[in-house]
Amino acid sequence: MAEKKTEICAEQIKTDEKYMREAIRQAKKAWKLDETPIGCVIVHEGRIIGRGYNRRNTDKSPLAHAEITAIRKASKKIGDWRLEECTLYVTLEPCQMCAGAIIQSRIPRVVVGCMNPKAGCAGSVLNLLDVKAFNHQAELTTGVLEEGCSALMTGFFKELREKKKKEKAKAAGM
Repeated sequence: MAEKKTEICAEQIKTDEKYMREAIRQAKKAWKLDETPIGCVIVHEGRIIGRGYNRRNTDKSPLAHAEITAIRKASKKIGDWRLEECTLYVTLEPCQMCAGAIIQSRIPRVVVGCMNPKAGCAGSVLNLLDVKAFNHQAELTTGVLEEGCSALMTGFFKELREKKKKEKAKAAGM
């Protein structure tokens, strides 16, 4: 029995890593726009039905998060706001708005690359995905391709600090 469970777990890990790699591809699209590199995909029956990446600055909207975009696209694809048979993959732990949208859309499983200790609401600051008082909760898997997801965030913010330093030096020289 334990051997069968190990096979299932190994297969699930392989699947989770496959879709997290696609979420990372989405995050890289955000970085190309000088946006915080967060990417998300939603999977239904082995197919990606929604993709999104952070576009808050580009769209001038606090709602333009990767998860919100992916949920909107997945709902349109399925033709229903209920995403009850889907899994959401995201490179960074969801904020309170996105965790709320996940619960509202009835997504039963969420896979997170790296945690967000300052604003994460899937276990870091709060865990809105597992509030028993709500009518829906989501199973949570964390740390999938964590190193790669974390490196994206670290690299982006390092580059951003360097740009700001150069701009400050340039402004001081004028």
